[in-house]
Amino acid sequence: MEELLEMRNITKTFPGVKALDGVSLTVRRGTVHALMGENGAGKSTLMKCLFGIYRKDSGEVFLDGEKADFVSPRDALDHGVAMVHQELNQALKRSVTDNVWLGRYPTRLGVFTDEKEMFRETKKVLDELNVNVDPRTVMGRLPVSARQMVEIAKAVSYGAKVIVFDEPTSSLTGEETEHLFRIIGMLKEKGCGIIYISHKMEEILRISDDVTVMRDGRHVVTEPAKALTMDKLIKYMVGRELKERFPEKTNVPGKVVLKVRGLSGEYSSVRDVSFDLREGEILGIAGLGGAGRTEVLETLFGLAAKKSGEIILNGRRIENKNPREAIKNGFAMITEERRAGGIFGILDVTENTSVSSLERYRTAGVFLSSRRMREATRRMSDAMRVKAPSQKTKMRTLSGGNQQKVILGRWLLTEPKILLMDEPTRGIDVGAKYEIYKLILSLACEGRSVIMVSSEMPELLGVCDRILVMSGGRLAGEVDAADATQEKIMSLAAKYV
Repeated sequence: MEELLEMRNITKTFPGVKALDGVSLTVRRGTVHALMGENGAGKSTLMKCLFGIYRKDSGEVFLDGEKADFVSPRDALDHGVAMVHQELNQALKRSVTDNVWLGRYPTRLGVFTDEKEMFRETKKVLDELNVNVDPRTVMGRLPVSARQMVEIAKAVSYGAKVIVFDEPTSSLTGEETEHLFRIIGMLKEKGCGIIYISHKMEEILRISDDVTVMRDGRHVVTEPAKALTMDKLIKYMVGRELKERFPEKTNVPGKVVLKVRGLSGEYSSVRDVSFDLREGEILGIAGLGGAGRTEVLETLFGLAAKKSGEIILNGRRIENKNPREAIKNGFAMITEERRAGGIFGILDVTENTSVSSLERYRTAGVFLSSRRMREATRRMSDAMRVKAPSQKTKMRTLSGGNQQKVILGRWLLTEPKILLMDEPTRGIDVGAKYEIYKLILSLACEGRSVIMVSSEMPELLGVCDRILVMSGGRLAGEVDAADATQEKIMSLAAKYV
């Protein structure tokens, strides 16, 4: 099968770190080529060099046998290379149609924007992909999963020869993931080359034709997917065998510390949700997309308005009208979307780590102590095993997994009693996931309580003590993780759909 894309000996250096060291990648026409590796391995950097976001230091790129050197994302798109980013960067106050056509509006008479054509062509591509979204809908009103599908439709609308998918299923439900796989199958039939970045090894082994593994900015191996196993992939990725996906549960839940009664959201789908949370317990929340999982956490943390219900912490009724009040009451929340609601991209690692606990670093009640902030950041970075050239490194330049570790460290510095985690391992590699699981478990062993939303049922079953199942904004049931099954959880998740 003919080669569609070749990247030869690509090198890229940032201050203090060699991100890519002579990496090569070949993608065949009409195939899915998976790109795997731990966070910080260089996968996203390699793709950004292809897509014109970064300028490579050396190496060559060939597309359809012709030498290519894209100077910008627009240049790459014009030549048939599209990229669906893990962290969505969309105009949330504009319509779906506007987002699909952003930067290339068709015109009439060379002057007027042809909105009818934009709408018609947007609906056409959405219908072709069987994406049930109204092109007139404001983007910010859509759930993350629907926004992800719109981004995929946008890439397809360019008629791309090569499409890069960066963690495309991290915010999708099982049904939506199957829909994505059908779209990828359609693209393969048209002769597209798909580069698929994911940490979900089951997906990789299922849909890929070829797999390339990277580690520490270098190419490790490229093999046909059918020749690989999960154990083999893990060994290639982390350089060692990882015998267990989840650490042994050693926490012992104690007395009830949080009671939630009749919780309903003012503007969300959450209705009459009641549950208890015990000291040292890891409580999972499962459900399909749009079931209200995230909204429960946001309402508890004061990010979303509460219409009715009670939140009782250690026998005392609290309101948590806003995040500041929630933090004072001992709550912390790690949001689903790092870029939109978790990081300050233009600030450095120290500033991002200490921003939620600045009062601790004041001297004379006025001035911030840079030394104490650096010490706290170093301590937390070491504990979280953050890979960054220095504390002065800008957050936006770190890999997704390292950004997530910094966010975790930030909230741990506030010494929370109740930790709310929305998709805490989204887009994180298998080795880093295990580290985060151990951290969550250690927090529970210290007597802290965790509520964790996850779309990965094996993760909920492997980490949590109990699992609440949401359906249609309501609590559909509760299961003990020790004897629950994925089938039982899915049955409850469909209860009110």
